[in-house]
Amino acid sequence: MIEALFHELTELPQVEAIALGGSRATMRFDEKSDYDIYLYCTAPIDEAVRRNILSRYCSYMEIGNHFWEYEDNCTLNNGIDIDILYRNLDDFSAGVADVVEHFRASNGYTTCMWHNLLNCKIICDKFGRLVAAKQRFDVPYPPQLKENIINRSRELLYTAMPAYRLQIVKAAQRDDKISINHRVAAFMEAYFDLLFALNEKTHPGEKRLISICLDVCSILPANFEKNLNRLLADLFTAPEHIPNDLDVIIHELEIII
Repeated sequence: MIEALFHELTELPQVEAIALGGSRATMRFDEKSDYDIYLYCTAPIDEAVRRNILSRYCSYMEIGNHFWEYEDNCTLNNGIDIDILYRNLDDFSAGVADVVEHFRASNGYTTCMWHNLLNCKIICDKFGRLVAAKQRFDVPYPPQLKENIINRSRELLYTAMPAYRLQIVKAAQRDDKISINHRVAAFMEAYFDLLFALNEKTHPGEKRLISICLDVCSILPANFEKNLNRLLADLFTAPEHIPNDLDVIIHELEIII
């Protein structure tokens, strides 16, 4: 069914390349994993055309969602979800270049799109431009990018005046559970961004981060998994322990930096 869908999408004149991404491309998928499909297009594809094609393969469709990237979110007839994202290859490559060639760090997930490009499985590439983009950015991890991510993440985590550590502690003292949850999530974004940069690994996204770090990162803080699990367990059951939990995580992180 997926191969038949790919064939129909390839026939569209606006589609210059198709790639499979996410866990299905990296072989980390399970029975709950969806399909992440990237269509690199030279012009927009009419929603009616997309709906007509997808209706033959999908039991449920949301066409033209734009919460993150522009995409169609559907459920295949076999019950597996599929996300089809529509991209312009030049714009996408420019975003990757900002990171890989101009060393721009973000507030978490800095190298996700670079990872997405390097690890995607190319299904169709009519003009060879997606292969060329993969080759362009298949380079060693830039030292300046590594330094920029580490420095920015450290500031966000605990060295700057508005650092997440202080925000979390204040929220815990107020018993503001919504704020605790919000700021701890941001803390984790910066924390894992730093860890992947420190190990010169591209960031795989928001899922399975502990297990992926244990698998691919040779430099990790002492008691890495134990300390994170303790913080997460204390968030809403023992908020008085949160300051110490954070300090232990930060102390072990500073040692490896």
